[in-house]
Amino acid sequence: MQSEQNINSARFSWRRRSIELIAIVASILVSFFLEDLRQKNEEVEKKNELVSDLSIVISEDLKQIQALQETLEGSLTCIAQLQDDIASNHTEMTDMEALEAVLCVEVGHSFFPQDGVYEQMVATGALELIEDNELKRQLLEIFTHLKDRNYATSTEIDSFNITFRNAMLANFRIRFSYDSDDGVFYGSRKIETKEFNSQYYQSNEFFGLLSQGSLYANMYLRQLNDIRAGYQAVEKLARNELAS
Repeated sequence: MQSEQNINSARFSWRRRSIELIAIVASILVSFFLEDLRQKNEEVEKKNELVSDLSIVISEDLKQIQALQETLEGSLTCIAQLQDDIASNHTEMTDMEALEAVLCVEVGHSFFPQDGVYEQMVATGALELIEDNELKRQLLEIFTHLKDRNYATSTEIDSFNITFRNAMLANFRIRFSYDSDDGVFYGSRKIETKEFNSQYYQSNEFFGLLSQGSLYANMYLRQLNDIRAGYQAVEKLARNELAS
């Protein structure tokens, strides 16, 4: 009888310990599951914060692109006026109007994308958490391929702009005052004194520089259109990502 009681007691103890072990293991697994769920929720929340920040940056960059396009279109208008005046043997504009049109030609301004949020998304792994594959593809497009294209084109145009500016200032001896608080990008200038070089103004060299400036302005406008389309697509897809 005693032996049977011992056996039953041992069985009960084993069952109790088994239940306790199962409960411990289950609690550990649940703890791991909840911790993993918490981390995933935090990662998704961080991803959504970065996508929201990205939307703000994209909106700001679109404004920068629009301002650049307006500057380039204004430059093309001034170039056309100058070349028309040269073709008419300088009968359509006064010397001062011509020089003001010369200073209006601004093809050296470049688009500088704000890529800090995107770089943070890559570094934190948030980019991989984006559900929309098209959004990821568009982000890679605008912050890699289009960014590299923009840098290469801007570098070439900057080199031309230095040549153009040096030629204008050397041949027309323009002296101007500068208001750094005015203007969209780098302030505004007002001509104070000048010596109009009529011979250079009607030369093939000057006409050729204007034509080259027109070419670069049109080329960069086309590139900015491509960049703008990519940014607008990202802006829309980012809203959808946050709404999902």
